[in-house]
Amino acid sequence: MDILRTPDSRFAELPGFPYEPRYVQTSDDLRLSYVDEGTGPVVLLLHGEPSWSYLYRTMIPVLVDAGFRCVAPDLIGFGRSDKPARIEDYTYARHVEWLRSALFDGLDLTDVTLVCQDWGGLLGLRLVAEHPERFARVCAANTGLPDGRSRLPEPWWRFREFVVTTEDLPIGSLVASGCAEQVSPAVKAAYDAPFPDASYKAGPKAFPDLIPQDPENVATADNLRAWEVLSGFEKPFLCAFSDKDPITAGSERGLIQRIPGAAGQPHTTIEGGGHFLQEDRGPELARVVAGWIHSTS
Repeated sequence: MDILRTPDSRFAELPGFPYEPRYVQTSDDLRLSYVDEGTGPVVLLLHGEPSWSYLYRTMIPVLVDAGFRCVAPDLIGFGRSDKPARIEDYTYARHVEWLRSALFDGLDLTDVTLVCQDWGGLLGLRLVAEHPERFARVCAANTGLPDGRSRLPEPWWRFREFVVTTEDLPIGSLVASGCAEQVSPAVKAAYDAPFPDASYKAGPKAFPDLIPQDPENVATADNLRAWEVLSGFEKPFLCAFSDKDPITAGSERGLIQRIPGAAGQPHTTIEGGGHFLQEDRGPELARVVAGWIHSTS
């Protein structure tokens, strides 16, 4: 497996992101980068495609001030983490194992509150199902756990077509297109920073076709097994979806109906947020999460 590593110079003076990176090895010796700020109970912030931990920059201060330790990893292939060079190097199972080995074997995180969005949920909910003893509660935001039995909405298919047919993905512009608010050129550049050229972008290009779309998909059985566990998960489970995301709109209903821990929770809609609600309404989402943790502790 050929590995690319983004030069540190690409991350100099990013707007609103003063956090020093830390590093941990995965089970197959890839270097995974993460932000680790604050003290107290752990809040694990998992991003999706094609963002990185920069997405959580406005949430981290709010959560730290509320008394929590924020751990925000960069998925392998994203941010400061190592980037396998071939699309074929990425599988759903590998992503789950990369996170598991880094967060549990490497960092030994326990009593975790998971906050997950986009692929952060597809991976994070698998971790919850496979290691429920590590988690205290879950907040799902604009995400889900597809099991190959229903077709994703048309806006997602247009996104997928663009990703797989575009040789050099405009990462910053893709993030901006998923926001309800205008994104500044400097912030777009920060989302572009991990990817000096197209050779670094195998991770983002691989993700769409890793989602199980039919019963025969290699990941379908694993996700169905995960749902068997989640269907009995009784720890607090909160949905905080935004009101302007055409991709995940309505998906929270399935989570609330199928996960026992969602019963009686103060599920909320973050108004004015697009798909990347952390970018549009980060402090608001952080305040929702902090208040909810305190109320369920």
